[in-house]
Amino acid sequence: MAKDFILPDIGEGIVECEVVEWLVAVGDEVKEDQPICDVMTDKALVQIPAVHDGVITELYYAKGDIAKVHQPLFAMDVNGEQEDSSKAQSTEQEPEVKQANATSNSAGTQREDFILPDIGEGIVECEIVEWLVSEGDTIKEDQAVCDVMTDKALVQIPAKYDGQVVKLYYQKGDIAKVHSPLFQMEIAGSAHAEQCSESTDSAAQSQHNEAASKANTDTSVAQGKALASPAVRRRAREHDIDISKVPGSGKNGRVYKEDIERFLASGDTAQSASQQGPSNTTSSNANQQSGGSRVEPIKGMKAAMAKQMSASVSTIPHFTYSDEIDLTDLIALRGTLKEQYKQQGVKLTMMPFFIKALSLAMQEFPVLNAQVNDECTELTYFDDHNIGMAVDSKLGLLVPNVKQVQSKSIVDVANEVTRLTDSAREGRVAPADLKSGTISISNIGAIGGTTATPIINKPEVAIVALGKVQQLPRFNEAGDVEARAIMQVSWSGDHRVIDGGTIARFNNLWKDFLEQPSKMLMAMR
Repeated sequence: MAKDFILPDIGEGIVECEVVEWLVAVGDEVKEDQPICDVMTDKALVQIPAVHDGVITELYYAKGDIAKVHQPLFAMDVNGEQEDSSKAQSTEQEPEVKQANATSNSAGTQREDFILPDIGEGIVECEIVEWLVSEGDTIKEDQAVCDVMTDKALVQIPAKYDGQVVKLYYQKGDIAKVHSPLFQMEIAGSAHAEQCSESTDSAAQSQHNEAASKANTDTSVAQGKALASPAVRRRAREHDIDISKVPGSGKNGRVYKEDIERFLASGDTAQSASQQGPSNTTSSNANQQSGGSRVEPIKGMKAAMAKQMSASVSTIPHFTYSDEIDLTDLIALRGTLKEQYKQQGVKLTMMPFFIKALSLAMQEFPVLNAQVNDECTELTYFDDHNIGMAVDSKLGLLVPNVKQVQSKSIVDVANEVTRLTDSAREGRVAPADLKSGTISISNIGAIGGTTATPIINKPEVAIVALGKVQQLPRFNEAGDVEARAIMQVSWSGDHRVIDGGTIARFNNLWKDFLEQPSKMLMAMR
């Protein structure tokens, strides 16, 4: 019985695509994961793979046609389906019961697909960064199964049950869809699971090796087209590499970016280039070429930051206000407390003081803790002070926020700052920690520099950049010059709802709390 393949979502907001090339013909036998066709959206070239083994029975579009998302793309006879259907009709057993994507095999063990859950507001897909398990592995409930990358953070996906991994539906580097099966496992505790585990391991490994071997032959050779994502193909084109010559390390010979890099390092590209045509560069200066360039796609969190910052600058009229703050007394206070709290496991940096003082000042100036709608017709004031900190993580800029600072002590804030900073620098900050921020601090001085012009983290109305602390000469009340610890601060405000006088008075109050820590302590409730 022929089964239609429905063209899935291939990008946010994309409803149609052009069929660039069919890689199979009617009557061809195909394997799961084998490329069926290349389609072009208004954003990228996407390769559509088979989701089953079987035989192609119909192609619903011709090359150059416009295919619709959520409509049939091609039809195929799925291997094993006719046999299973006739078996079901000839037996008197009760119909198979499917519940939460669970099935039972002949040994009585239960298999269940793990459905990729919502991993962040508005996120519909993610990239598989690393599988932490393999097919056949025995895993425990809550054990990390894989790392996935969204446009906001690196997220680790845990197992829901004890059991054994039966199938991984994606390869490293693939794009997984939210609410679709991520992997399949055999749940521990179902009948005969333990007795069958050893034979299952052996059989699964044997089937995997056989399938991979056959798929490599059928797909890479017969089709003459390597398995690779559009991004990997683009990387190969950038270096004039024939991707079919690159040995793939993935399942079915799939080529990853690392394979391209290894191929480049091996020097095989030079031979490939000589086969394609004469070169103007001799071997003696092959490694000394000038005038070259390389193209690198902007994706993940870098793409998200580009989009967010562009929206902020283009829709919010920014203005900047700068001042200097004398932190001499606050640094001295922290020095007397740091070791005491370190023994209690509390890392007391300067940031908790900045954050708490900001919250105290916002109680007097609530407009700094508000957000304006896109039409600039309404201003929403928030009771909670969710203060964000820009963190320079290994994956890009992240701004986690400390929730409800108005009801936290400095020690509470310090513990949250440590937790969020450590998580953000590893790229593993939870999506909830990135949402609902009301105002942000950028500690650019931790890297260097004294002043900056920060961009507001839309839809917030203000952001402050902290410069580095400098020992500078200043006059004291007696008129004598002495060394003081001075930090420059630079505010950016939304001029639709905040004027210069408001930001100046607000900054003065924040400054008083930081320059005279006793005032900050007395203002706490």
